[in-house]
Amino acid sequence: MPRTRKDEAPLLVDGPVMQGRYMELDDYTVSFETFPEDADGTPAFLGLPDDRCQCPHWGMVLSGRLELRFRDRTEVYRAGDIYFASPGHVPVVAAGTETVDFSPTEKLRETTAVVAANMSSAGGTR
Repeated sequence: MPRTRKDEAPLLVDGPVMQGRYMELDDYTVSFETFPEDADGTPAFLGLPDDRCQCPHWGMVLSGRLELRFRDRTEVYRAGDIYFASPGHVPVVAAGTETVDFSPTEKLRETTAVVAANMSSAGGTR
């Protein structure tokens, strides 16, 4: 049975706004993300349909506050909350937020390619 822990997952994003550790488990990727600063994901998703993340995620807020902004609503999650982020969201997080979530690997790769290009052209992970 595939498994991982935060301290075993490779650190693939190490910026001032976010640190991310990721590990593939069969067809899903588990993401351990920590946000030392406030972060608005809006610029990261430009170029995706509706300029929003199109990858679904199932997760838990371990600390802090996570907002998921959809075209027609905003959902707010706090420490201890379990969430499902359906396609069409933009995450906005408060400093000190830590999450763990699971995403279909192929959809996450498609999204990550756009996010990486956007962050590269913006000069960082803001």
